[in-house]
Amino acid sequence: MRLLIVQYAGDFKAAVENFERGGCETYGSQKYSVDAVIELGKTLDSVGVLCCQTGQRYDEVMSNGVRVIGAGFSSHVDSREVLRMVKEYRPTHLVMRTPMPRVMAWAAWSRMPTIAILADCFPEEQIKDRIKNLLLARCFNHRSIEWVFNHGINSCRALTEIGVRAEKIVPWDWPPGNRTPAIFAAKEFPLDSTTMKLFYAGMVIETKGIGDLLDAIGLLRASGVRATLQVAGNGEIDAFSQRAQKLGIQKDVQFLGMVPNDQVMTLMNRSDLVIVPSRHEYPEGLPLTIYEAFCSHTPIIASDHPMFRNRLVDECNSIIFKGGNATSLADSIVKIWHAPALYERLSAASAQSWENLQVPVKWAQILTHWISNSADDQKFFMDHALSSGRYR
Repeated sequence: MRLLIVQYAGDFKAAVENFERGGCETYGSQKYSVDAVIELGKTLDSVGVLCCQTGQRYDEVMSNGVRVIGAGFSSHVDSREVLRMVKEYRPTHLVMRTPMPRVMAWAAWSRMPTIAILADCFPEEQIKDRIKNLLLARCFNHRSIEWVFNHGINSCRALTEIGVRAEKIVPWDWPPGNRTPAIFAAKEFPLDSTTMKLFYAGMVIETKGIGDLLDAIGLLRASGVRATLQVAGNGEIDAFSQRAQKLGIQKDVQFLGMVPNDQVMTLMNRSDLVIVPSRHEYPEGLPLTIYEAFCSHTPIIASDHPMFRNRLVDECNSIIFKGGNATSLADSIVKIWHAPALYERLSAASAQSWENLQVPVKWAQILTHWISNSADDQKFFMDHALSSGRYR
């Protein structure tokens, strides 16, 4: 078996080299996923990882036996070139970790056993989105695409909304490891504080809502409310630093850059609020930031992104604001800051809210069951499919 895994970002080669140097995870379960692929390489004829977004092009076999292919794209990904690289690898089995219709259509035409392991939503606000989703649904429903896995239950339901058959869809999740709510205790309202300490973790780009968050802090300051913000993540840091300066809040905003994942929950716990401001147009799954915030017991203020629906409930386990609306975000911050009992209730609800997010099927199980492909393995997927009734 020659297995090829195609992913949009997340440079496998760079991750392996980082761990070999003794480096830390840059996101939760990163080493778990890397180790799972390496273990597969010990039993199969060939295992390859093709990453579309890499700093440079490369094609080599690492010392662990995994062949790594870097497409070298920094922004727009040319799916024709990606398909050429896939064909050059000559896979017998394909794992798509990004929804790429051109590659999946070729796999279907080639009758190649294929699965998709995604963490995506599928907006349909524009005509081009609807056309793309029609193509994706046609690909996903083809018999050569054996299963479609998506991160979290809402993301899986989004697949059915674009026409993918529920019996082919299986929700998946990362294993929690030591990231559980048992690490920290529920929090009391910081009565002695005159400044709200906010925390954001994620890509520093407009569609993730970081600009809305900066604007909200500016509105708070103009109304006499003081708030500071720590931003953990890479992206357009220079542009948003300049934006903070124009708003006159540069002394209140600290851009930390990429933070080792094992430090993120501690930073959250030391903050008063975790902000998850994703705009609707960002193709959000269910971000690990939400899991980690629940583990930290720090109350969440989140946008009304469709993928958070039924998972984050206003005044039950979070405060919800209108995505893309800085005024709504600022009002939500003020709301919880003037309601100590609500703050403590949200913190206390974190543990059960985290438990409610857990999904039985874990990432590495998908690969091992699919490759084994016995009757029991097929039953495992059918028993956990969206159509099974267990996720009502």
